[in-house]
Amino acid sequence: MKKITLILSLFLAAYTLQAISPYYLVADVSGELKTVETSIINALEAEGFDIIGKYSPSNNGEQRVIVYTSAHLQQLCGKVDDRGLMAAALKVAIWNKDGKVRVTMLNPEYLFYVYLRDEMDNSSLNSGLMKINAKASAALKTIGTTMKPFGGDLEQKELKKYKYMMGMPKFSAPVKLKEFDSFQQGLSTIQMNLASKKGSTVKVFEIIDETNQTALIGVGLMDKNKGEAHFLPIIGEKHIAAMPYEIILQGNTATILHGRFRFASHWPELTMGTFTKIMSSPGAVEDFMKALTE
Repeated sequence: MKKITLILSLFLAAYTLQAISPYYLVADVSGELKTVETSIINALEAEGFDIIGKYSPSNNGEQRVIVYTSAHLQQLCGKVDDRGLMAAALKVAIWNKDGKVRVTMLNPEYLFYVYLRDEMDNSSLNSGLMKINAKASAALKTIGTTMKPFGGDLEQKELKKYKYMMGMPKFSAPVKLKEFDSFQQGLSTIQMNLASKKGSTVKVFEIIDETNQTALIGVGLMDKNKGEAHFLPIIGEKHIAAMPYEIILQGNTATILHGRFRFASHWPELTMGTFTKIMSSPGAVEDFMKALTE
């Protein structure tokens, strides 16, 4: 009996330490980009998800990102006071590749651990989120069953305290963009600037929680010299399910994740040599986002 208990304990420990990858290659499927996009949307909606945004990163018509969420996901993430709503925007990417359409998804479980961190130790929250994770996987498996993880792998404990290397920022060190007089003033200012496409930006999605005065807004960075067209080809376009970048407004304060955390957490396999090639990008993103708050 003791031997059986030991084996079970070792199995559970190994399961707990199982590495998590940021993305899945869902499949390479035949068909037109638009047709595959429609199939993905239908599959996600069939599992109870809401499609809240679609766009082509860098204005590249060969690529599309679909952003989805659910009321239940927003409710669960909204329980986490420190920018928990950021984990409520999930993403699927598609692009034309070698005569087929490649479908990838941002792994919800990975995002939950990176953004919600120690809150994932809450068994009730964890259980609810893992059910949503399973629904997302079930939806995408109707598109293709390759489901090959890629982009790196990190254990849960590493994700909860993630930083690229010593001296780099964590999730807990966001960039403060602006304090407004009120939540409504901040929201209307950002929405107005996005409507005018200030700084070659475009609104991809928004999630607004009026009760908790929180808004999450996904922003496409279309500047040809400093935006997505600059940094995505350098750090890897196969990770485009990382996009778009987000602003979060909580109360009267607008923040973004520091670029050296946001890029690194979604491209964890980046070498330092490649990272240095986009040294200007975190600052450029900050400039774009600050302009949206002015």
